[in-house]
Amino acid sequence: MSVNWIVLILGGLFETGFAISLGKAQQTSGKEMWGWLVAFIICVSISMYLLFKAMGGEKAIPVGTAYAVWGAIGAVGTVIAGILMFKEPVTFWRLFFLSTLIISVIGLQVFGSNA
Repeated sequence: MSVNWIVLILGGLFETGFAISLGKAQQTSGKEMWGWLVAFIICVSISMYLLFKAMGGEKAIPVGTAYAVWGAIGAVGTVIAGILMFKEPVTFWRLFFLSTLIISVIGLQVFGSNA
């Protein structure tokens, strides 16, 4: 696994972080809300920067693949965090479509370009 893939995975995790921060900001008020909004700004900045870095350099990941993987990591992480932290429902269809997202991103990598 190249450094760019590690950078991309970290960027996707920070994407999850910015989504969680927004959810927490909506549940709070005052100084706590502002703390979560600052966390959002930090996470979104780091996430975008890491996505940018993963698409450059010697072993650059193509933009389409990078964005799909980054988005999928963020989506999967956010759904899992929503279930664990926000008590969102766990339904068959929710898990089914989350699984198809993961399978689709893997398919892009396996059958796409040699990134």
